[in-house]
Amino acid sequence: MGGILKDHVFEALVGVLVVAMAIGFVVFGYSRTEAGGHGGGYEVGARFPNVTGIAVGTDVRVSGIKVGQVTAQKLDPKSYQAVLSLQIDRAVKLPTDSSAAITSEGILGGSYIALTPGGEGDMLRPGDEITDTQGATDLMGLIGSVINRSGSSEPAAKAPAPQP
Repeated sequence: MGGILKDHVFEALVGVLVVAMAIGFVVFGYSRTEAGGHGGGYEVGARFPNVTGIAVGTDVRVSGIKVGQVTAQKLDPKSYQAVLSLQIDRAVKLPTDSSAAITSEGILGGSYIALTPGGEGDMLRPGDEITDTQGATDLMGLIGSVINRSGSSEPAAKAPAPQP
């Protein structure tokens, strides 16, 4: 066995290096995506009538800057509203009268939760709920209604018959 190791030292060192690099990539990916953890923030809830385009991991932003993410979503069986759990960075203190809206980055962009801080003196605490919310706009329904209403509601007038 000792002779085999002496003959293949280079291959063994390359194997150890490959395993070490693989572990390094896993640790890097785990830390960058905050997988498996909540990153030290606090959780607040929000109810929306429509959360189209929102999933666990979706950004929560204030003034366009990411301050958290969606950590859970469920349907309230009584009100049939979507209930989202939002993890907010511990350094961001939001007033209790803050509002939340589902916003799109553009026509083809993804959706995110936009928080607008209120003016109240009391701040949201872990477990509180944001009550002023606005759900996602149904873009396809909006486009369809514009297209359907683009013409006149009266029938088109008959063109006069050509004269000989």
